[in-house]
Amino acid sequence: MVLAYAGRPVRTALEIGAGTGKATRLFARPGTVVTATDPDGAMLAELRKHVPADVKTVRAAFEDLPTGQRHDLVFAAAALHWTSPQGRWSRMAALVEPGGVFASFGGPFKPADPAVEETVRAARAPFLASDEIPSPDGTPEGHAMQWPGTELQRSDGFDDVRQCVIERRVTVSAADYVGHLSTVSAYLELPVAVRAQVYDHIERALPDTVELFADIIVHLARRRQDAAGAG
Repeated sequence: MVLAYAGRPVRTALEIGAGTGKATRLFARPGTVVTATDPDGAMLAELRKHVPADVKTVRAAFEDLPTGQRHDLVFAAAALHWTSPQGRWSRMAALVEPGGVFASFGGPFKPADPAVEETVRAARAPFLASDEIPSPDGTPEGHAMQWPGTELQRSDGFDDVRQCVIERRVTVSAADYVGHLSTVSAYLELPVAVRAQVYDHIERALPDTVELFADIIVHLARRRQDAAGAG
């Protein structure tokens, strides 16, 4: 979907918040040089085990990336909400070639069975009231255009903003579901000891497998040809 939207060869791609490289692997294909960035060195070390040798890695937060080199594609997979809102889109525009593409994708994994969802809520409640990721700009759930599309529409650096939903249903083990929760910011912000407790409570309360709503929400935008990096 991203490459079709680009409509031209994507020779260089820059990933924001690559983590262990699940999305990196999708774009690391012949003809595309991917630079995967993340502030966590341990994450990048794990990524290196799973990607082609020509993938470049840079240990840096988005805010610390040099803006002297532009790319055909800049993308973020479930990581954009970790970036600072201050100057986010002017910095992003400075990383993308005019006419190039920015893409963001991700979405919540939610139990498809309401009874299982209630089980998770009850197990989590003594430690955490909610594990929802609030919209960074306050856009309500169910709004026609979700964040970050809302911010992209207001940006001077990008146009042709699109939102697409890829519907998915997946079944995972209880352990894998808890592993997913361990990447969610609400849990990561808890003290380490508390995190271990809540993960244990949730896993023990779950059935062996969990069916999930796992839709992927994709946001696409094109770097304006006449933009000067403002946004």
